[in-house]
Amino acid sequence: MTTTVGQILALKGNKAMAVTPDNSILEALKIMAEFDIGAVLVTEGDQLVGIFTERDYARKVALKGLVSRDVKVRELMTANPFTVTPENTVDEVMQTMTNKRFRHLPVLEEGKIAGIVTIGDMVKCIVSEHEATIQHLSNYIAGDLAT
Repeated sequence: MTTTVGQILALKGNKAMAVTPDNSILEALKIMAEFDIGAVLVTEGDQLVGIFTERDYARKVALKGLVSRDVKVRELMTANPFTVTPENTVDEVMQTMTNKRFRHLPVLEEGKIAGIVTIGDMVKCIVSEHEATIQHLSNYIAGDLAT
């Protein structure tokens, strides 16, 4: 099976929470807590300009003793983040996430934000594919043994 990012977004939805570069880190964290998510996209208008993640917070705010309400997202976001498209396969995205140690990847389609995928989305998909393969093989073996 070759599941694509587009197929994953069709199942999970394409909603991605976003903040602006001028929002405070505290505002970004409140959105992340409210929606129980680990990252927000950073946009100016409808253009993706960055991503801010829990990891960014832990490494760039908490460890440096900064105050979340005093720091702007633009100061700590990852600018020009790596992105994928709906046509990318789960295998391609999983390899990118593993090699680059990403947990969240924005999805762009023709330059527009189409959603966000997470390492959890990739693992869930791979497990589902493996379960389907196991079921198929079990049915095949059972069919062979019955004849």
